[in-house]
Amino acid sequence: MTLVLDRTPTRRTRPDGEGSVQVHMDPATMLSTAKVFSVYGKGGIGKSTTSSNLSVAFSKLGKRVLQIGCDPKHDSTFTLTKRLVPTVIDILEGVDFHSEELRPEDYVFEGYNGVMCVEAGGPPAGTGCGGYVVGQTVKLLKEHHLLDDTDVVIFDVLGDVVCGGFAAPLMHSHRSVIVTANDFDSIFAMNRIVAAIQAKAKNYGVRVGGLIANRSKDTDQIDRFAEVVGLKRLAHLPDLDAIRLSRLKKATLFEMGDAPEIVAVQNEYMRLAAQLWAGVEPLDAKPMKDREIFDFLGFD
Repeated sequence: MTLVLDRTPTRRTRPDGEGSVQVHMDPATMLSTAKVFSVYGKGGIGKSTTSSNLSVAFSKLGKRVLQIGCDPKHDSTFTLTKRLVPTVIDILEGVDFHSEELRPEDYVFEGYNGVMCVEAGGPPAGTGCGGYVVGQTVKLLKEHHLLDDTDVVIFDVLGDVVCGGFAAPLMHSHRSVIVTANDFDSIFAMNRIVAAIQAKAKNYGVRVGGLIANRSKDTDQIDRFAEVVGLKRLAHLPDLDAIRLSRLKKATLFEMGDAPEIVAVQNEYMRLAAQLWAGVEPLDAKPMKDREIFDFLGFD
């Protein structure tokens, strides 16, 4: 299946969610040439680790990759760059938000194996909107023509926040993948994220691509839930201590040696990247109501 990059804005006929006030993107800022993936999941589930290693896997397939961190703590790309790079919002503030004064090298940094890294950052706690930051970041990238030579863009999105602001990357994405563990809280968050993606799918081209089981020995509860709501597991990454150590060492898993268990995880990332590049079928998942999922995952 080939992923068709049709980014023609859909005619807006209804809001993205009943009673909601959403951040809407200017069609002129939409990404048009790269394959764009957004990575969501419960806070602390390993989205940044997953995103960074997936970026490296794409780069090892010969793709030109840009990873955009969408978290105020701006740690999405530090295993790629080996440091906390300045955020777009901080750099814009430094020039009094005169974006014309910025150069690409002010906010785009090269990481491991040539992956280009951007940290969008966020407004101060309790103020502003994360969607504005994402929009400004994409606008800068387009103004500096940095997307013209990019094959893959990965948005690594803050926690399980699915408000209009932090759902903004969905407006730019072709497929969204959800990182989850084999436990109640992760699956509950995944269910709500699916609902957010389906809401955005009413007016934008994003579709659910599937889920990634992370930090999990087993996947029985994940698979049980996925079968009922119409999701598909794309990859399974075990609860391997080397993955935890890679964050402490500020390194990707592709830099963590050649022990058999590490090579197995590297190969899983390479397989996942090849699968996503080839194209995954859009999933028409049907999220459960909160009470339904509570009863579904509960035990008597």
